[in-house]
Amino acid sequence: MNNNHEFDFTDKHFNWFVNLVMDKTGIALSDKKRELVYSRLARCLRRLKFNSFDQYIELLKERPEDEMVEFVNSITTNLTNFYREAHHFEYLGGTVLKYLQQQRRQEKRIRIWSAGCSTGEEPYTIAMTLRESIPDIDRWDIKILATDIDTNVLAKASEGIYQKERINGINNTRLKKWFLKPSSSDSPDVKVSSKLKELITFKQLNLMHNWPMKGQFDILFCRNVVIYFNKDTQRILFERFSNILKEDGCMFIGHSENLHKITDRFNLIGKSIHKKAA
Repeated sequence: MNNNHEFDFTDKHFNWFVNLVMDKTGIALSDKKRELVYSRLARCLRRLKFNSFDQYIELLKERPEDEMVEFVNSITTNLTNFYREAHHFEYLGGTVLKYLQQQRRQEKRIRIWSAGCSTGEEPYTIAMTLRESIPDIDRWDIKILATDIDTNVLAKASEGIYQKERINGINNTRLKKWFLKPSSSDSPDVKVSSKLKELITFKQLNLMHNWPMKGQFDILFCRNVVIYFNKDTQRILFERFSNILKEDGCMFIGHSENLHKITDRFNLIGKSIHKKAA
């Protein structure tokens, strides 16, 4: 127990939350995450005006419908940024989309899934890449599905409004083209263009639950998500990802993730870029 903590936080408390997170999300929390779990859940106690983690556990046990969404949101919230791992978007625009424009030139249909989209920077970056890479894009049927378990970050993503410091990595040409200027020069916010927003559908989805999508995808982004899952869960997840990708489908994962001894359903074709195996 840390004596500097505002609330008593014992091994029993921590282990109970670890088991609940695994049960509800599939995310495996190591002991290294103890302080993160404490700090995020302590906010929940303050919000509810509770005095102890015992009270919070009791609420989650007795009335889970009142708090489970907030609990999951508190644990899973993460930060991202535009053009994170920029080589992915260079490959997407320079190779994958060129290929798909040839292969899908009759049906003119492309489906992309951003799984674990957080506050929306990834799907909006995908949308920018699409608009910059497909000259006649408005004649195509192109949709990006962006999902996350966290309802709070999805609400932020759907708004498409970002503080100026969040777009520091975007060059001026793109800023002028894809972002609306703030209403006043000292405003901290910019807004994503409707030309990007119209390509994206944001939906809440727990990757461990049933997926409602009926069709298959051409492209899948699931970056810096599976690192939170144990190996057995990763095996199940990549099997499902393979099944929902088309035969020539392409998958992008995070730089710290790899499929070694996890699955043989994909072939490595670039730096953390995989193609569905024949």
